[in-house]
Amino acid sequence: MTEQPKTAFLGQQSTMPSSPENAKLDYVPNPRPGMLYMARFAVPEFTSLCPVTGQPDFAHLVIDYAPDQTIVESKSLKLFLGSFRNHAAFHEDCTVGIGQRLFEEMKPHWLRIGGYWYPRGGIPIDVFWQSGEPPKGLWMPDQGVAPYRGRG
Repeated sequence: MTEQPKTAFLGQQSTMPSSPENAKLDYVPNPRPGMLYMARFAVPEFTSLCPVTGQPDFAHLVIDYAPDQTIVESKSLKLFLGSFRNHAAFHEDCTVGIGQRLFEEMKPHWLRIGGYWYPRGGIPIDVFWQSGEPPKGLWMPDQGVAPYRGRG
């Protein structure tokens, strides 16, 4: 059996960080270094707060990335994303900020995030960010989130 990487949260009792700034993300060695592949996290119940009204905002996030030397440990990601529950920020700030932080800390070959925000005030807002052009040969399935149709 191979030695398992040390992590701060996996296998430990953990509390929700008080804010995204206080949240620590754990990264572990990529088990398939040198292999071009894409990993996806789907977060269908992401929440944050409107910075003006304090009302809750809800989104379905999809995070895709092509790892290089490290991968993000999923429990630390869950705690980081949960820390937005009491964080007041606009949809664009939340979505792009999550993508940028993961990209800057994890240093994958490529990363994209789609934030599919549910309507508030009658307008759904979808926010997309990616780190640059995807690597040649990377299979990138559609994010699979249907556009909001309302009463269509």
